[in-house]
Amino acid sequence: MLVLFETSVGYAIFKVLNEKKLQEVDSLWKEFETPEKANKIVKLKHFEKFQDTAEALAAFTALMEGKINKQLKKVLKKIVKEAHEPLAVADAKLGGVIKEKLNLSCIHSPVVNELMRGIRSQMDGLIPGVEPREMAAMCLGLAHSLSRYRLKFSADKVDTMIVQAISLLDDLDKELNNYIMRCREWYGWHFPELGKIISDNLTYCKCLQKVGDRKNYASATLSELLPEEVEAEVKAAAEISMGTEVSEEDICNILHLCTQVIEISEYRTQLYEYLQNRMMAIAPNVTVMVGELVGARLIAHAGSLLNLAKHAASTVQILGAEKALFRALKSRRDTPKYGLIYHASLVGQTSPKHKGKISRMLAAKTVLAIRYDAFGEDSSSAMGVENRAKLEARLRTLEDRGIRKISGTGKALAKAEKYEYKSEVKTYDPSGDSTLPTCSKKRKIEQVDNADEITEKKAKKAKIKIKVEEEEEEEEDKVLVVEEETPVKKKKKKDKKKHIKEEPVSEEEPCTSTAVPVCLLSGLVLTAGQGRVSPFKSTLIRSDQAFLKIVLLKY
Repeated sequence: MLVLFETSVGYAIFKVLNEKKLQEVDSLWKEFETPEKANKIVKLKHFEKFQDTAEALAAFTALMEGKINKQLKKVLKKIVKEAHEPLAVADAKLGGVIKEKLNLSCIHSPVVNELMRGIRSQMDGLIPGVEPREMAAMCLGLAHSLSRYRLKFSADKVDTMIVQAISLLDDLDKELNNYIMRCREWYGWHFPELGKIISDNLTYCKCLQKVGDRKNYASATLSELLPEEVEAEVKAAAEISMGTEVSEEDICNILHLCTQVIEISEYRTQLYEYLQNRMMAIAPNVTVMVGELVGARLIAHAGSLLNLAKHAASTVQILGAEKALFRALKSRRDTPKYGLIYHASLVGQTSPKHKGKISRMLAAKTVLAIRYDAFGEDSSSAMGVENRAKLEARLRTLEDRGIRKISGTGKALAKAEKYEYKSEVKTYDPSGDSTLPTCSKKRKIEQVDNADEITEKKAKKAKIKIKVEEEEEEEEDKVLVVEEETPVKKKKKKDKKKHIKEEPVSEEEPCTSTAVPVCLLSGLVLTAGQGRVSPFKSTLIRSDQAFLKIVLLKY
């Protein structure tokens, strides 16, 4: 029986010397404890060596896919067919392919697995002519190449370059803003009017670099940098400028700063083009969906394209807004609807009320594009273009729905209120033309009498209030005098009060007028009306017409 054994260095075919010992599967490992024992069981018959790592990778990828390499096919035809012996293989799928294409009998069983394990343990002693160092180097190189192949990982698809490029681009933007601000402020002391005339920063620095001192603007030609109207305005402003005079050394330092700004701007443009090309090579569908800058920032925020592909759509939607998210969760307010994805063109062209909805849909489609770019074999951007078209159609539908509600067309008809014309012109009132009296003379006389009675009643009420207030003051004075007397006299007075009989008040007819007469009865001040006298110092008794206050006078 022959054994096919694959190594990182090449193909090896062994001849089994003692097949009887293979029957004892449990004790077979004892026969491979030393190279001497192993050589008594199997012997190397043929060894086909690989030339380099690329050939080894091609051979092993073919084996993984269940195919036979050309090199392996030649070896099997040359060695195995001539021997007319069965072939032991480690993979049953590979044995089926060999049997189908080469018509060779293949064996795969637990005994073969144990045999392969024993050969692998004593591989250095069984395969002469191969150094252990060479074997280890080939094994490491093949492992790296094979892992790249299995993960569909290409050396061109290195997202680390994208992370570094977008970080450098952001740093350059910050530095450019600082340099340009310093340049404008510095040169503004000499020629302040130029900053208001030229708004573009790069053009400002180029003009400054070309001219220098403001006295040179009259003879300088700036037609390459500025339009004719702006050039004439700059020259006119230079003649009447209010800036201070500066030395040549100051101008030289300002020009050096302008040179730095121009060089950094050119390098930024070059770096942006490099980033565009890298994004189209690594993540073409993501680039189509959200753009180069937003896609690169998402990859940089996640760390890599593979890490970004593991995130859910809801996470990608708010990626970059972590502070706002945790602040909202802590204060129990509404969570943010978008993060870095807010800067995508689709979200930017949406009306404010639809931004949250579009960002959610864009995040869902972007996650599909990320996973397709990370794990897919195809490098085209067809899927991204198709999904973007769907999102644009959805966006148009949302915008049209709002227009229908405003205009009143379609299914959502606007509910218009009924128009009623209300004239502001005053109409003529004919009731003023009548000279007939609206009421009889008798009624007018009665109304006048009633008005007189009302005024009299009001005057009487005022007089009664004044009298009651005077009596209350007198009572308070008497109470103060009584309190100064001895407690013995108080007891006598209490006894006298107990013997006082309650005299019933004469019932009178209810008075129609509001005026109430006052009378004195046996030292008691009471008000007329239906009620009864109270023996206490001060109480309130309800009558038919008013609240009558009775005050007990003490002698």
